[in-house]
Amino acid sequence: MKDAALAHPPVEEIDISQIMRLIPHRYPFLMIDRIVDLIPGESAVGEKNVTINEPHFQGHFPDKPVMPGVLIIEAMAQTAAALVVYTLGPSAEGKIVYFMSIEHARFRQPVEPGDCLRVEVKKIHKRANVWKFKGEAKVDGAIVAEATYSAMISSD
Repeated sequence: MKDAALAHPPVEEIDISQIMRLIPHRYPFLMIDRIVDLIPGESAVGEKNVTINEPHFQGHFPDKPVMPGVLIIEAMAQTAAALVVYTLGPSAEGKIVYFMSIEHARFRQPVEPGDCLRVEVKKIHKRANVWKFKGEAKVDGAIVAEATYSAMISSD
């Protein structure tokens, strides 16, 4: 039987206010600015405009600001969480999607202020409330980071 949520049509853009309805993250820990493509139950593409105003740049690193790799992975997770919640529909809005595992994380080049981080996530599989994804983060078409990870949506 097909998942009823998969009947949603693909989405071309989800703006920041819609993202904040889908996931509970807020500044300074909201790591995606918009979703530019979403196929319910399958994949999503999020974007983050990296700016020098972000608090982590004060210490990472003062003379050579670089976005921390863990925050790039978090951007992947938030893009995937928005995909999961959108797919499940309004009853899932605002629920927390927790990391369960991160595997094969690779960081290829630094992400700096002024970059537009494009985060592409694809569902590998779903079992009950656990989803597994493959994520890639790109700047100007070049892969800057990638990982495979699984997450569970809370039942609360």
